[in-house]
Amino acid sequence: MNLFTSHHLSPLGTIEIKANEMHLLSVQFVEKISLENPNELTRLCIAQLEEYFNKQRKVFDLPLHFEGTEFQQKIWNALLKIPFGRTWSYKDLALKTGKVGSVRAVGSANGQNQLLLVIPCHRVIGSDGNLVGYAGELWRKKWLLDFEQGDKNGKQMGLLY
Repeated sequence: MNLFTSHHLSPLGTIEIKANEMHLLSVQFVEKISLENPNELTRLCIAQLEEYFNKQRKVFDLPLHFEGTEFQQKIWNALLKIPFGRTWSYKDLALKTGKVGSVRAVGSANGQNQLLLVIPCHRVIGSDGNLVGYAGELWRKKWLLDFEQGDKNGKQMGLLY
């Protein structure tokens, strides 16, 4: 199966999108841009990322493929249910997936998400409200949560282009 790659310059840095002919495979922040080989799906993902960063999209509508254990896939599917602008704790995620005693395993599965933003793992925080763990770095997680929630006056934050 062919692998297709595109890049999107976001307010948080360069995002690399990988897909095959049928599914989105990964959405990751990268420091270096690799060779581009776009297809319709990577272009669609870029269009939806632009809509997201312009507050015109709250949920991504893309055919996803995530490889992982049954447990990881259960966690990633649960992440898709966290609404835009809201957060769940790792404990909440464990409870909602029936894995009450597995908060650390839930956190580990969350950290293995290869589809950043599209599967909103940035919306998971510590039980004490602290920002913990994010493959895209904590400063991006804070920016994303602030962006989705707007500022304290209820006005939406501007983009950092």
